Amino acid sequence: MNDITIKAGVIGLCLAASATPSPLYKLYAAAWAIPTSTMTLVYATYCLGVLAALLLFGRVSDSWGRRPAVLAGLAGLLVSLGLFAAASGVGWLFAARGLQGVATGVAISAAGAALLDLRPAAAGLINTLASGLGMGTGALLGAVLVEYAPAPLLTPFAVLAAVGLLLLAGVWRRPETAGTRSGFRMAAPGVPREIAATFALSGLGVTSSWSIVGLYLALVPALAPALTGSAGNLPGGLAVFVMGTAAALAPVLARRLPGPASGGLPAVTQLWSGMLVLAAGVALMSLSVSAGSAAGFVASSVVMGLGGGLGLGGSLGLLGAAAPPDHRARVMSAFYVVAYAAISLPAIAAGFVVRTLGPVATFRVFGAGIAAVALATALTTALLTRARTRRLTGPGLLSGRRPAGPR
Repeated sequence: MNDITIKAGVIGLCLAASATPSPLYKLYAAAWAIPTSTMTLVYATYCLGVLAALLLFGRVSDSWGRRPAVLAGLAGLLVSLGLFAAASGVGWLFAARGLQGVATGVAISAAGAALLDLRPAAAGLINTLASGLGMGTGALLGAVLVEYAPAPLLTPFAVLAAVGLLLLAGVWRRPETAGTRSGFRMAAPGVPREIAATFALSGLGVTSSWSIVGLYLALVPALAPALTGSAGNLPGGLAVFVMGTAAALAPVLARRLPGPASGGLPAVTQLWSGMLVLAAGVALMSLSVSAGSAAGFVASSVVMGLGGGLGLGGSLGLLGAAAPPDHRARVMSAFYVVAYAAISLPAIAAGFVVRTLGPVATFRVFGAGIAAVALATALTTALLTRARTRRLTGPGLLSGRRPAGPR
């Protein structure tokens, strides 16, 4: 495996590991009489772990190096998988999910910065591919192994651990990608002032793209079986896989469309068009779940995935072109703070509200809010692009390059 494949694999594994335990929660709840609210708090512990790691170690790979930071993150992830496999009570789940969150925060920020070191122009595409496929594959893997594998509370984590060990060996053998290093240094994420406006726009894009993922993951275990008429975990796992695959393919398709210098759609176009597609997907999903349409549910999952993938790819494309080389890990950590806040807060809130409103009404309420943010982001991006086009002198906000003019 080359360096890019390994770093993308690290991001994909972290996202897969985050989704794989979801179908197991029913088994844990039944075995240990755990209420739904407690399982929601277990998920919240993971999100808090990620955010804590990003806030505390956001810049560590800029000073310590990408390679040791990724190795530390993978090692922590492997330990967390061991805790899941050995779990004998809810306390183990809190410990495993918390450590998994911390390890994920360290690993994905360093791996994302390494992709910017290696392929600045394609880092957004690679990151989006890894994230979408990782999330979808992890959910499907968990569902399939729970249904058919022996020892369903052990086998999924053994499979993930095997992949993690392979990636650990790969990272160990690869050279460092960062430049000058000054040793381990803790520092919070940050955004250089000169790219603050670009970061704000990218943050809005990922807020919509990942909020819908969090809401989907929270509600699809209840929605999918009811709409498809199939009991068990497979409908939910397949639904997440479909959405994740669509999200992964969206930026690939965007690069094949006619665009500037035959490079496909510019990042800014991916961002605003993705937001429009995402809002349309949310509206279609609301109609489908209200009407009980399985075909509409699948179609809207694909549309939301495409919109979210375009939005994430566009956000990362803008940010990757603007981030200064010596602040890449710090900027990527700040980006992931926004992303994980977006994927966790709606999901946690929905986990509590769904007991009162039910899954269909909960999706309609939260989905409407996410669609509103997506439409506002699309409008803001379009207006800024138009203003930039009129100003032909000097670099623009969305130029895609720091020293050059509009793309």
